Amino acid sequence: MFFAVALLLQGISPAHLDTKTKKEKPYALIFGTVWSPDAHPVYGVRVKIRRAEDKKARWEMYSNHLGEFEQRVPAGKADYVVWADIKRPKKAKSGTQGNHAEVPEVKVHIEYDERVDTGLHLTE
Repeated sequence: MFFAVALLLQGISPAHLDTKTKKEKPYALIFGTVWSPDAHPVYGVRVKIRRAEDKKARWEMYSNHLGEFEQRVPAGKADYVVWADIKRPKKAKSGTQGNHAEVPEVKVHIEYDERVDTGLHLTE
């Protein structure tokens, strides 16, 4: 207790002793909302993000109770693909349609250390 009081009298707080000069790397933020077909935010949807040139997802998260998700990505010029990883019943094979279900996805372009807002609209 005496040590903390002495430091405060000198103008140094104990919190300053614990902090190290740690520089955080710059980052960009992809922020989005998952919307249902009737325009309501959807909770618990798995969202995946990958760089446009990659084949597999690098980041994965779930939408929160407000239907929102966010992910830090490296700052700098890059394109990303964001999609909702949802399980859909397979369509019956009829004609040329086959059993492929459309997955909602959007492309996001980052230039610097910025925030980009987007939305994923689920279809029926």
